Amino acid sequence: MADKQDASTAVAVVDPDGRVSGWSEGGRLLLGWTAEDLVGHPVTDLLVDPAPPGFPQGYGAGPDPTGFVLLRHRDGSTVDAVVTAHPLFGPDGRTLGQVMTVQRWGRRPVIADRAFEQSPFALGVYDPELRFLWINASSGRVIAHSEEQVLGKKYREVLPEFDRTLFPERDDKPYTDALAEVARTGRATRLITVFRPRGSDYANAWATSIWPVRDAAGRVRAVANWGFDMSAEYWARQRLLLLNEASGGIGRTLDVVGTAQELAGTPVPGFVDLVTVDLFDEVLRGEEPPSVPALTSGRPIVLSRAARHSAKEDTDRAPGPPVPVSHPADSVAARCMATGRSAVELAAEPGQGGEWAFGPGLAADPAHWPPGNPMIDASIAADGLTGRITVPLRARGALLGVVAFSRLDRPEAFTADDLILAEELTAKAAVAVDNARRFSRERTTALTLQRSLLPQGLPHQEAVAVASRYLPAGTDTEVGGDWFDVIPLSSARVALVVGDVVGHGLHASASMGRLRTAVRTLADVDLPPDELLTHLDDLVLHLTADGRPTGPFQQTGETGATCLYTVYDPVSRRLTLASAGHPLPLIISPDGTRTPVPGHPGPPLGIGGLPFEATELELTEGSLLALYTDGLMESRARDVDQRTNELQRVLDHSATSLEALCDTVVDAMLPAHRTDDAALLLARTHALDPHHVADWDIEPDAAEVPRARKLAVDQVDAWGLEEAAFVTELVVSELVTNAIRYGEPPIRLRLIRDASLICEVSDASNTAPHLRRARDFDEGGRGLLLVAQLTQGWGTRHTTNGKTIWCAQDLPRPERH
Repeated sequence: MADKQDASTAVAVVDPDGRVSGWSEGGRLLLGWTAEDLVGHPVTDLLVDPAPPGFPQGYGAGPDPTGFVLLRHRDGSTVDAVVTAHPLFGPDGRTLGQVMTVQRWGRRPVIADRAFEQSPFALGVYDPELRFLWINASSGRVIAHSEEQVLGKKYREVLPEFDRTLFPERDDKPYTDALAEVARTGRATRLITVFRPRGSDYANAWATSIWPVRDAAGRVRAVANWGFDMSAEYWARQRLLLLNEASGGIGRTLDVVGTAQELAGTPVPGFVDLVTVDLFDEVLRGEEPPSVPALTSGRPIVLSRAARHSAKEDTDRAPGPPVPVSHPADSVAARCMATGRSAVELAAEPGQGGEWAFGPGLAADPAHWPPGNPMIDASIAADGLTGRITVPLRARGALLGVVAFSRLDRPEAFTADDLILAEELTAKAAVAVDNARRFSRERTTALTLQRSLLPQGLPHQEAVAVASRYLPAGTDTEVGGDWFDVIPLSSARVALVVGDVVGHGLHASASMGRLRTAVRTLADVDLPPDELLTHLDDLVLHLTADGRPTGPFQQTGETGATCLYTVYDPVSRRLTLASAGHPLPLIISPDGTRTPVPGHPGPPLGIGGLPFEATELELTEGSLLALYTDGLMESRARDVDQRTNELQRVLDHSATSLEALCDTVVDAMLPAHRTDDAALLLARTHALDPHHVADWDIEPDAAEVPRARKLAVDQVDAWGLEEAAFVTELVVSELVTNAIRYGEPPIRLRLIRDASLICEVSDASNTAPHLRRARDFDEGGRGLLLVAQLTQGWGTRHTTNGKTIWCAQDLPRPERH
C-alpha cells in the first residue's frame, strides 16, 4: 500500500496490435505489475471495465489528449487513473505504436490541472511581457476568447478595453497596468475591477488577485491572476454608499431650493447622468402643497424646476432661480404625481432576442419589477435618454413635486434595484424638503411678526440723527428676539433702546414684541433708565411665571432678555443710560477717540431682586453712539474686546451718511453664515442752540403769575413765534398758577424752541397733577384740561428733586444751520 501511495507516473509502450512492448519502473510502483508480467500482453488486461472506444490508439484524441480509466492493481484493488496516449513514429513516418502515460487521479499535477480548468473563477497565466500562457474556461467566457485564440498574444492586444478605467472620476487603475506592475515589482496585489464584458450592456465588478510566479531561483517567470464576479455585492455596496452619502449630503440646510439641489447633485454621475427636481410653488413659499384631487383635473400641472444637475454641464456655476415647467396631464410625471407610484421608462428593451441582459443582481429579471414597470418608450431617445426613473416627491402624506433620474449615454438599462435606490433617495430628500418647507413657513411667520413689531420707520426728532439695521440669521436658523427702538421724549429728549430676548422662533418674537411695548409704555411715563429697567425686570418675571405649563403642554421656550436703555438730552448734552445684561454702547467723539462709558451692565432681565445702576455722562456735539446686540460681535476666532476694537476702527471710517456707515459696519462685522440675529442702531448727537432755551426762577407768590406770562410772551416774540404767543400765555399762566398753589419751591419756568415749542414748569413737590372734570359752578379744576385742549401733548416727568409738568405746541420744522 505504501508503494501505491508513493507511485510515480507509469509509462507504457504499446505496439500497433495493442500489446505492451515496454513498461517503466513507475508502472510497477503505481500498479504493482512488473515488465515480465505485462510485456507481450494486451494493454487492455490492465482495465477493470471494458475498453473505451478507440483505446488505446485513439483514446484521448482531440483537444484533450487525456482520458479517465479504472485500472487493475496486481493485489486486486483498483486504481483511478488518467491516461494520456501519444503516437510513436519511426524514421519513415510509419506508426510504431503508442506511448501511454498513466497517473493516479487525485495527485498533482493532474487534479490541480482539472481543478483549475473547471474552476468557476477566472484564472490566467501570462509571461512577464503579459503574453497569454494559459487561461481556464471561465476566463475564456469572461473575455469572450478561447485559449487557442489568445495563446502567445499580448494582453493589451486581446483586451484593449482593460487598458482604461470605466470610471475615470474614481481614479481607478487600469487592470493592464496592475498586471504590468506585478510583473515589474514582483509584489502581489488585490483589487476590485469594474468593466463591461463584451456583448453586455452592464458593467460587472470583479474581485481579482494578481501574483508573481517564480522559478526555483526566485526569478519572476510569469504572472497569474484569478477573479470572481461580485457584481451583486459590489453594486449593492455602491447603493449603500450612495444612500449614506445622501444621508449626510441631503438636508444639510433648512432651505427648500438648497435641499433640492443637494438631491439633484448626489446621484450624479455615480448612478445617473441627469437629475431634475420639480416642486410646487406653494412648497417654495413654505405653504401647504395642493391636494392630489387638484392634479386630476385634466389640465397641465405647472411646477417650478428647483434643481437640475447634469454630468455634462458645468457644475461649478451658480444654480439659477427656479423656472416654471409644465407637465401635460397625460405625461408620465403627471401620472406619477396623481397615482403616487414611480415609473421606469427604457428607450429599448435590454438584452438580445427579447431576453433580459444580466445586470447587477437578480433584479434585472422582470419578475422582480413592481407592476407596470418598466415601460419601453422609444420616444425618450429623442431627448437623448436611454432610460428615466420618475418618482413622486412625497412626505408625511403630502405631494411636494416630482423627481426624474435620467441616463443619457449609458447603454445599461435600469433595473428594479435602481428603482428602489431612486425611491430611497427621493424619500430621504422628501422629508428634508418638507422640513425645510415647514421651517420656512415658521421662519417667515416669525420674521413677519418680528418685523411688524420692530419700528417700520424711525420717528422724527431733533436730538439725534439715527440709522439702523436689523439682520435675521441665515436661512437655516430660526428668527431671534433682537430689537431696537427710538422713542421721542419730553423736552426734546430721545430714548435709544436695544435689546435681545433669549431663544429663537415665534416665542422669542412674541416676547420681544411685549418687551418693546412695555418699554414704550414706561418711556411715556418718563421714568429714569434705572427705574424703567426695574419695572421691565418685574414684567419679565411675571411673563416667566405666566409661561409655566399648568397642563400637558410644554413650556413655550426659554425666558430672559437683555436691554440697554439710554436717554439723550440735547439741551444739556447729557446721556443717561442703564443696562440689564446688555453690552454698553460704543461712543466715538467727533475727533475719532473712544469715550469711555463708566459703570457696568446690570443683571439680565428676569433675574429679579438686584438693582440697576444709572450712568450719566456729557457728550460732545456730533458724538457717534453705536448700540448693538451680541449677534454683531459673534466670532469664534476673536474675543469680545477684539471685536469691540474692530467695531471702533470701522466706525472711524469716514462715511457720507449714517446709512452708509451702517452698511459698512454690517459688511465688516457680520460673517456670511451667521447663527444669530443682529441689530445695530447708530446715532449722531445734536446740541440744541442755547439761544433756543430760556428759563426763569419763579417766586412762590401768586403775584408772580403776570410776570411769568410776560416773560414767556416776550421770549416767544423774540423767537419770531408771535402766532404761538396767545396759547403760550394761557398755558404758562395755568401751569405756574398750579405750581404756586399746589407745589413747593423752588419753582422754575423753561421754554424750549425745537421742532415744537415746549413749556416746562418744575417744582420740588412729588405730587402729580391729573385731569379732572369740573362741575358747572366750580371755580377751579379746568387748568390742565385747558392745557390739554390747547396743546398737542402734555405730561409729568418726575425728577430726583421733584417733578416737571410740560406741554408742547407744534411748530414749523426749524432749519438746521
